[in-house]
Amino acid sequence: MLDRPVPTVSSRAADPVIEAYKKGIDRTLIRENLKLTPDERLRRLEAFVRDLERLRAAMTRR
Repeated sequence: MLDRPVPTVSSRAADPVIEAYKKGIDRTLIRENLKLTPDERLRRLEAFVRDLERLRAAMTRR
């Protein structure tokens, strides 16, 4: 067995690379999305894809 320390949550949170990435992430959106059921998240994704397809179609008609 290797004698390496097992990373803990606190030791991973102190990683400077992780801290740099955290600055650019809006965690409020993640929290709000996680409040939804998987079915609700899927419906939102499907609606987003539909809207994206409509937008692309409108751009080709220009």
